[in-house]
Amino acid sequence: MIVTEPSHDRALDAAASRAHSNRPPAIEAVGLTKRYGDVEALAGLDLVAPAGQVTAVLGPNGAGKTTFVKAVATLLRPDRGSLHVVGIDAITHPQQIRRVIGLAGQNAAVEPALTGRENLVMVARLFGHRRAAARAAADSVLAEIGLTDDADRPVRGYSGGMRRRLDLGASLVGAPRLLLLDEPTTGLDPRTRLELWGSIRALVRGGTDVLLTTQYLEEADQLADHVVIIDHGRSIATGSPTELKARAGRDVVDVRVRHAADLGRTADLLAPLSSDAPHLDPPARRITVPVADGTARLTDAVRAITADGIELDDIGLRRPTLDEVFLALTAHDA
Repeated sequence: MIVTEPSHDRALDAAASRAHSNRPPAIEAVGLTKRYGDVEALAGLDLVAPAGQVTAVLGPNGAGKTTFVKAVATLLRPDRGSLHVVGIDAITHPQQIRRVIGLAGQNAAVEPALTGRENLVMVARLFGHRRAAARAAADSVLAEIGLTDDADRPVRGYSGGMRRRLDLGASLVGAPRLLLLDEPTTGLDPRTRLELWGSIRALVRGGTDVLLTTQYLEEADQLADHVVIIDHGRSIATGSPTELKARAGRDVVDVRVRHAADLGRTADLLAPLSSDAPHLDPPARRITVPVADGTARLTDAVRAITADGIELDDIGLRRPTLDEVFLALTAHDA
């Protein structure tokens, strides 16, 4: 599958979002609580995933992401709070929820002895489709995920990325209103990850709402219209990737030295530019430091490093990445 230029995708995604603006939220959780013994996995979580968008849920390990996805998928019942999925009460009507959601986990759950088409037809039949309707649904999904040309090959000969796309397709043959993606690109190479991103964008344009959990913050930055960061079972920040980056309020001076031996000295020279300590990335020979009044501080950095005779491969000023925003918001003693 060829991935279109991101800005073109974003424009199409925005049009799709406007078209679905009259729909209820894909997910609306209020005061959601779930306790396992002494551990409070969800501690009054409030979260809204708008319709017609990709919503990414991010958080440290143990923040409550998996518990929340299980609650949305009706695999567990919250202790307290309310949870609506595409306008349906997920606590009192779990069977209705299961008819309108699809779930793709971290591992591709496909049968290698069957062809791609046979896998999708089998799943469609399990959804209750008659034979002809199941084949039609499989053909439509194969086109959506870019596997039509390989549909009649045994899955055992598929690459890892093709299996992940087929697994994504298996969650779509029931025509779900909401697709839950739990770390969908874990272990994929960069090219395959881009292909899967293209498939996900196409699904949203076609009317499927998506809830995404991922360990790759670049993935959330590329795919998500709306990001929710949770920690200790609560929402601590929401907004678009751009809004969350702006919330950091400071630019970043980014320096890459030519010689690793100069890292420490360069960090010392950059330290007076900020109240925060410089961050060193020794394998990349890079030092970053958040600053206020970015242009002036970049000039100061260039002068100090030049005066000291340190050779650089690169120096620049940039907005913070979503990774840096995430780390700042979730920093705690634990």
